[in-house]
Amino acid sequence: MGSKTIAKIQSEGYDALVNALGPEDAIRFIRSFDPGSGDYTKDRKKYLKKMTVKQIGKEILELQKSL
Repeated sequence: MGSKTIAKIQSEGYDALVNALGPEDAIRFIRSFDPGSGDYTKDRKKYLKKMTVKQIGKEILELQKSL
């Protein structure tokens, strides 16, 4: 089995959504996504440049405890 093109994968994905949700809900699902704004890579480097992986992990654990 060869690799599929992005166009083929998208087409099959849309078909799967329509089959699973119906046309109206498939459209509502697709519209629910927000591409956001800004430059994630640039922002990430700015905010995390001085943090170690260990510090980031510690912050993640602390945030999980507060949920």
